[in-house]
Amino acid sequence: MTEHPAPAPKPAGAPEPEPIRWFGTSWVGRGSDYWTRRVLVPIGALLATAAGAFVLRLAVDGVRLSDNGGFVNGLLLAAVAVCSCLAGLRNWKLLGEGRDQLTGWMAEDKSLGAVWLIGGVGALFAYFLRSLTEAPGEAVKRAGYERAAAAHERRQAGRSGRPDTRAPGRAKRGR
Repeated sequence: MTEHPAPAPKPAGAPEPEPIRWFGTSWVGRGSDYWTRRVLVPIGALLATAAGAFVLRLAVDGVRLSDNGGFVNGLLLAAVAVCSCLAGLRNWKLLGEGRDQLTGWMAEDKSLGAVWLIGGVGALFAYFLRSLTEAPGEAVKRAGYERAAAAHERRQAGRSGRPDTRAPGRAKRGR
């Protein structure tokens, strides 16, 4: 059984890191759990991508068996390919820059829901590629956490040693 060191106590009001799916808050310190997950997440993402591609192939083969003709089969393959590319691009930008940076068609969740569903393989593949370089979404969370920590440090330094409460004997001023 491994002993985890007790985390250092944080001062009151200090920012807390946001957890990342599959990683929790281990991305802050990058401990042994973080690196184990950094190996397992890409493997899982690649397996999920392969399973999704297999399901899509079964769907396309089902349409092909219906003898609708080459045009319908080609149209279906083109639709799946375009949806996968669009979903992959959106997921790549989402993981690299954050949801608030999505604009235009990438920001549409409800109206393009079918595109994101059909293109799930592309989104999973983008997740796999992103997980090879970092925990997916880590750059966005780390930048936000560092901004919040720097702002907290500036606020603490701006106090110049003053306590949080009013000095004893100072009453609230009446109007």
